[in-house]
Amino acid sequence: MSFLISDALAQTAPSAVQPGFEGMLFPLGILIFFYFLFIRPQSKRNKEQKQMLAALGRGAEVVTTGGILGKVAELDDNFVKLEVSDNSFIQVQRHAIANMMPKGTYKTLNSKKTKE
Repeated sequence: MSFLISDALAQTAPSAVQPGFEGMLFPLGILIFFYFLFIRPQSKRNKEQKQMLAALGRGAEVVTTGGILGKVAELDDNFVKLEVSDNSFIQVQRHAIANMMPKGTYKTLNSKKTKE
């Protein structure tokens, strides 16, 4: 047994195999997995949000991203005027509307406040 460097240099390196289509399957699988896990659901949510904002009209009951429940009093291209209680209004940006609530939600909650 010789531990000399010259013996180690004299040995030939193993030949490298060029990766073909089989070598690309794993990275492509990861990309497809991330597309279906992250990108596609996010684009669906964005599309639904745009459709909801386009369908927004006077009298619609909505919740903002900050959690404020109100009824749409006025709206334009960028801002929405919400009635949050009797004769109390706030203005929020249109994209701050998170959800539309079923009809009667706002009225039910306001009637509970007046009874207390």
